[in-house]
Amino acid sequence: MVSEAKADAKRSGRAQDESRIGQLCIERGLKMTGQRRVIARVLSEAEDHPDVEELYRRAAQLDSRISIATVYRTVRLLEEKGILERRDFGGGRARYEASEPGHQHHYHLIDVDTGHVVEFEDEDHAVLMETLARRLGFDLVSHRLELFGRRLPRKAGEPTGQDG
Repeated sequence: MVSEAKADAKRSGRAQDESRIGQLCIERGLKMTGQRRVIARVLSEAEDHPDVEELYRRAAQLDSRISIATVYRTVRLLEEKGILERRDFGGGRARYEASEPGHQHHYHLIDVDTGHVVEFEDEDHAVLMETLARRLGFDLVSHRLELFGRRLPRKAGEPTGQDG
């Protein structure tokens, strides 16, 4: 009885230490190896949309035993489980972001010259998409918006409009 309580406490403590994506992995029944934990942590902490090679570079800084093959396999598994979403912002490389509830109505503006991705939210757009779907006889279950553009020349003293 005492050993069961200790085991439960240990599991509970580990669950609290998990990253946001690590928690999603556990909730979806994935076995969390040390290397998966590192990859999940790197993805959870990413403020951008890393491709697999960038993800590997960041993960290898934390654990030099992680191979690029492990990162590819893990990303594929997380995508299959609906934990990650693949994005194609041009440039020939898929990039990834977490599939998180409550974060569905964000959009991407991609600078075609630099590849920089600006995330933004626009409730008016979400309402418009819902209205259009209903008008066409559909119940909207999902939508995404990716805009590709080139930064306009700035006038002196004008704010940059960049997100960071």
